[in-house]
Amino acid sequence: MSTSRTANAGRRLVIVESPAKAKTIKGYLGPGYVVEASVGHIRDLPNGAAEVPAAYKGQPWARLGVNVDADFEPVYVVNSDKRAQVAKLKSLLADADELYLATDEDREGEAIAWHLQQVLKPKVPVRRMVFHEITKDAIQQAVANPRDLNQRLVDAQETRRILDRLYGYEVSPVLWKKVMPRLSAGRVQSVATRLVVERERERIAFVPAHYWDISGTFAQAAQAAARAAQAASGGDPADFTARLTALDGRRVATGRDFGSDGVLRSVRGGAPVLQLDETGARALAEALRVAPFQVRSVESKPYKRSPYAPFRTTTLQQEASRKLGFGAKRTMQVAQKLYENGFITYMRTDSTTLSETAVAAARAQVTQLYGAEYLPDAPRTYASKVKNAQEAHEAIRPSGDRFRTPAETGLTGDDFRLYELIWKRTVASQMKDAVGQSVTVKVSGTAQAGAVDGAELPGREAEFSATGKIITFHGFMKAYVEGADDPDAELDDRERRLPPLAEGDALTAVELRPEGHSTKPPARYTEASLVKELEEREIGRPSTYASIIGTILDRGYVFKKGTALVPSFLAFAVVGLLEQHFGRLVDYDFTAKMEDDLDRIARGEAESVPWLRRFYFGETAEPSGDLGEAARAASTGGVDGDHLGGLKDLVTDLGAIDAREVSSFPVGDGIVLRVGRYGPYVERDGVRADVPDDLPPDELSVELAEQFLAKPTGDRELGTDPNPPHHTIVAKDGRYGPYVTEVLPEGTPKTGKNAVKPRTASLLKSMSLDTVTLEDALRLLSLPRVVGVDPASGEEITAQNGKFGPYLKKGTDSRSLESEEQMFTVTLEEALALYAQPKQRGRRAAAPPLKELGEDPVSGRPVVVKDGRFGPYVTDGETNATLRQADSVEEITAERAYELLAEKRAKAPAKKTTKSAAKKTTTAKKATKKAPAKKTAAAKTTAAKTTAKKTAAKKTATAKTAAPRKPEPESEEGSG
Repeated sequence: MSTSRTANAGRRLVIVESPAKAKTIKGYLGPGYVVEASVGHIRDLPNGAAEVPAAYKGQPWARLGVNVDADFEPVYVVNSDKRAQVAKLKSLLADADELYLATDEDREGEAIAWHLQQVLKPKVPVRRMVFHEITKDAIQQAVANPRDLNQRLVDAQETRRILDRLYGYEVSPVLWKKVMPRLSAGRVQSVATRLVVERERERIAFVPAHYWDISGTFAQAAQAAARAAQAASGGDPADFTARLTALDGRRVATGRDFGSDGVLRSVRGGAPVLQLDETGARALAEALRVAPFQVRSVESKPYKRSPYAPFRTTTLQQEASRKLGFGAKRTMQVAQKLYENGFITYMRTDSTTLSETAVAAARAQVTQLYGAEYLPDAPRTYASKVKNAQEAHEAIRPSGDRFRTPAETGLTGDDFRLYELIWKRTVASQMKDAVGQSVTVKVSGTAQAGAVDGAELPGREAEFSATGKIITFHGFMKAYVEGADDPDAELDDRERRLPPLAEGDALTAVELRPEGHSTKPPARYTEASLVKELEEREIGRPSTYASIIGTILDRGYVFKKGTALVPSFLAFAVVGLLEQHFGRLVDYDFTAKMEDDLDRIARGEAESVPWLRRFYFGETAEPSGDLGEAARAASTGGVDGDHLGGLKDLVTDLGAIDAREVSSFPVGDGIVLRVGRYGPYVERDGVRADVPDDLPPDELSVELAEQFLAKPTGDRELGTDPNPPHHTIVAKDGRYGPYVTEVLPEGTPKTGKNAVKPRTASLLKSMSLDTVTLEDALRLLSLPRVVGVDPASGEEITAQNGKFGPYLKKGTDSRSLESEEQMFTVTLEEALALYAQPKQRGRRAAAPPLKELGEDPVSGRPVVVKDGRFGPYVTDGETNATLRQADSVEEITAERAYELLAEKRAKAPAKKTTKSAAKKTTTAKKATKKAPAKKTAAAKTTAAKTTAKKTAAKKTATAKTAAPRKPEPESEEGSG
């Protein structure tokens, strides 16, 4: 680290957010600059009661960390894991002549810069240094052109932070009391969960409709005779496929004509649409086999497709999901890495604009790689579709004034794949349109009257339709084609060629195939389509979507089935409660208007404190005109029985919430699904049965619930313990496996200091619920068994069963036993002999993999699924990642495995426990006591400084190794 000074300026301290970014920027700045990272936020609202400063403890608002009685003044505390870093920054600032706050140029970054200024209290000039790409030119321009801190952006971000804290810390406890402990609510998190739940409700209510049509293969009559010869010679026969679209002038029904209830929509309105059944379709196809056909019409139109706009945050997340199989969180992690290492511009942006430099770079590569014929005469510009776009950045693009091709970057794995996607999209955005011709051909034929399969059919005129598309100039499609959320959708560059046809041409039906179809329920959201839905509804901010989706997955509200997001039964209970009693808070329009109000605060058109007061206290006075619709709605009450007049009153009045009702859902035939403390279960007439946590709600039918209830519960009375107090012993099947336990008498206290817990023991692997005996149970309940006392140490040796199998325990020393039976038979002599042997720390022979999945795109190593002591996990030999609750060995895909490994790699190494630190502190204290009393103050100071420098250096090295990532911005509170 350079400490020299420039000729015209003193030493400058530049603070960025991440060590990776600091390392890159340090290389672009000359002597006289010290670049250090804050490692994300350095302070925040207190996370729990332990972090509330002593001066505020006892205040009624202290748990919130926001003084709601004093203009919503926040109480900020330096995060415990950032105190050392803050001390280091202060030390560096003491030797600096200027301070440059170079955090990201968005609301989150502006707030971090403000917090740094508030905590460091600099006495030197402070500059706000902003840039949207980490290149030498961009960094040097940023240093030369600093600006002041944007207080409006800070106010908007602080308002958002306080709002999320009030929402999360006030609503979450309601969920704890009425649904289940440790749940969370959040301003956007809850609305996103509601979207997923509503889609599942639509699937549950969906009634499929069944309809038929006919697919025909046609050839020009003059060429029909030559078809066999053409096929034999490998030529392309002049035929095409068309589908029945009308019969006797009535349009034949397709899937879009049916409602979600399975009823033909046009029937309700009297429109002349015909629904064919199987019998009618087969009879019609048979009658048409000998009918003459001809081309009724040929309609040709010019086809043109313009390139897609450059990426912004949400479109990058969507396309990375479609094309690369990345989740939103994984996309942002890889993009963050690319940005910090100078490969792309800032990845949290609402903008689709490219700078003149970027446009010139893209146009140069179009000419170089594809030729001048692919370059439009004038640069293309794109208008942002995002309302109230909060960022002043460019679109996401390769950095620099000359784009590096993917091959020139030296990147590998996920980094390479995402950079290539961004590079292709950016270059394609400055290319010419794709053009061609689209053709629609209608074919008619008349079925002769007569008997078919015993049924009399009148003469009927059938019309078939076929569409074709020919791209004569691919334009931007040479570089890039956007994916689709629907895997069955046809991509833009897909051609459908038809033979040259003219009106009146005679045709022959080569084949007529009756085909049955069923309408499908609406598709579940994927991460890509949920991001798209949130953005279209203007809910939340694009920069928050990755953290929102991550939160609802981590909280167990949603799990993945392939790429689909499936709501859990727990999510149904939570959303049901919020809809019934906090309707306005999860209303889509209300949430979007709330976002508008926050944007108005950022623009200086509204004030933070009046808005928060209206939202929280719900004053009944007519709100002022600058508060916005969301705040006015909060003060005037809600809809559909929602009595929202202010969040505080709403969460205080909980009498109307029936905890059992909000967690109960009728299945049918008297069966009810309930969400209990330990998971979902079905119940009828007092009989209960567990429901798998990963069962999609739309698959829970009456028949399946009957199967769950029909399974034996496993509760079996084994007899009475012959030893006092003679309790009844039963065997049960629990959530964590079969076990035996004693039944305590009625009236035995179960809570409080006098509570009595029944003896309980899991069955051994060799036992089953059907065959376990009272004798077996009593042996199990006798564990842990005292084997004897070690005569050397006087310590008691016990045999017991643990998570990892049977073992002996002596104080803190343990030894594994070879079999479960040894717990009951091992003698003191055998135990002492076992302890006399050196403790084996090696591992057992590795078990063969459960599944092989292919090579990881990052490491290039084969990925397999293995069974570990904490459950199944995926590994490439270097990185291990445990399967999540929603994953299974049977269904996990290679893409999901790569995602789990990528997420594990992105996490920083686990921190060391405080035991070592405590030990060092104790040692230091002892050393101090032994030190000579005549040690001078100067010597003490020198020693302290030396120790501090060593500690700081060590922590810095650790921080660099961990390379922590900046937290997702604007994260929501979910607990209190």
